[in-house]
Amino acid sequence: MKTIEVDEDLYRYIASHTQHIGESASDILRRMLKFTPGQAAPVAAVSRPAESIAPKETRKGPQDRVRAVRELLLSDEYAEQKKAVNRFMLILSTLYRLDPQAFSDASASLQGRTRVYFAGDEQTLLQNGTHTKPKHVPGTPYWVITNTNTGRKCSMVEHIMLAMQFPAELTEKVCGTI
Repeated sequence: MKTIEVDEDLYRYIASHTQHIGESASDILRRMLKFTPGQAAPVAAVSRPAESIAPKETRKGPQDRVRAVRELLLSDEYAEQKKAVNRFMLILSTLYRLDPQAFSDASASLQGRTRVYFAGDEQTLLQNGTHTKPKHVPGTPYWVITNTNTGRKCSMVEHIMLAMQFPAELTEKVCGTI
């Protein structure tokens, strides 16, 4: 996968042409340019293929966090996840990466009636529920239970995203993709 830099307005234009959740930037551009895989590309394009598009400007702040989550939903990596649990784990990793402290605060307040959902180690989750199937959240110090239905996974993501002050509309969109 290659990354190219584009101006912010161009990035928004490309992202606005998404037809379904999980559609990659490559798929969007192929459709817009009527370019099929295997088709001969102009010489200039061969030397700089576009597989992943990232906005040129990187500013810290809420808009960057929203953009990062939207990019996750459009990414090839996310689109390739066939299981809800894998999409769930990818979302949790991304949320942690965007704001470790806010993620920590949000996950600490999240518990079920009889289960602890997040912990710093597998053993804590195993002690607080049977058949929890704990998994390590990649790129974080956290473990999460995964033996829950998709609705509960969505509920957990919703709680964390709203506590991290993501817009309700984006939170709903993310939950709809799990």
